[in-house]
Amino acid sequence: MNQLSIEIHANTCIIQNQFLYLQQHAYPASHQNSALRVSVLFLYTMSKVRYTKTALTYTQQLQQLKDRGLIINDEKHFLHLLEVKSYFRLSGYWYPLLKDKQIHLFKEGATFEIAYKIYCFDRDLRHLVVNELEKIEIAIRAKMIYILSHQQGPFWYQNYNLFRNQVTHDRILSKLETEYKRSDEEFILAFKTKYSDPLPPSWMLLEVTSFGTLSLLYSNLKPSHEKREIARAFGLADTVFSSWIHCLVYLRNVCAHHSRLWNRAMSIQPIIPRTTDGRWISNKAISNNNTYFILSMLVFFMDRIKYENDVVSRFKELLSKYRNIDPEAMGFPINWQDEPLWK
Repeated sequence: MNQLSIEIHANTCIIQNQFLYLQQHAYPASHQNSALRVSVLFLYTMSKVRYTKTALTYTQQLQQLKDRGLIINDEKHFLHLLEVKSYFRLSGYWYPLLKDKQIHLFKEGATFEIAYKIYCFDRDLRHLVVNELEKIEIAIRAKMIYILSHQQGPFWYQNYNLFRNQVTHDRILSKLETEYKRSDEEFILAFKTKYSDPLPPSWMLLEVTSFGTLSLLYSNLKPSHEKREIARAFGLADTVFSSWIHCLVYLRNVCAHHSRLWNRAMSIQPIIPRTTDGRWISNKAISNNNTYFILSMLVFFMDRIKYENDVVSRFKELLSKYRNIDPEAMGFPINWQDEPLWK
């Protein structure tokens, strides 16, 4: 047993003795649970070690991968990719080729060319997603502006009575003010020149507002006819719509940072709708934390925004171009092409 294992074992015994003492002396359950949580956190911290690895040169990185069994046919090209893309950005794409993920040994016949094709597919997939997200964001922005401005006036976003949480709304107003002040759009500059209002009407302000702030603004609206009408315009209940646009903001951030998307486990998981106004997935056994679900959301929104769209055909073209990509790795069920949404 090494020194670290001895220390962990000793600390575990201490925690067990502390918890037994609390029980024997009739301490309230809340005190016992609090003490246990603190002790477990202490043990978890004690089990960590300091990072001591040093930076490797490009050549050393290449040799390390070869030593682990990765076949690199074009070493010159690989070294160039390390320079312009970095080891850890690329590592997410050769990770599926490992047979032992603890000691980083590759499967027999694993080549960097396979990993790089996955990288290229992921890049093209993000481009496709960003293209559709732009249309969806603009459509949501336009619908919110139109419905709320007509029913609650040009400055509805300043009406605290429309919002659930005033503290949250103060933060949103601060974001709106910041975005307004830093905008150099001509219509914003013209408004500042002509009018004394501290902020412009919503049809100007929301055009220079980030998608994230827009999502927060909608989510903080009280349940109302306007909130439901906006969601119904996209075929969803307002709670589902709020969840979905929050997820789309997360998706856009993933793409903006050029992060891996193709087999990502989504940190923000959208609500699975009970019913929708429009084609949706008939398979009730689907998970909402994978790429399949989030791409299905994009297709659903595009059906509502622009009935004749080519997002499905372009995705299928991507799969035809990169035949080494397994859709199941993205959460696609075996019969996904039979779904009305994906036909």
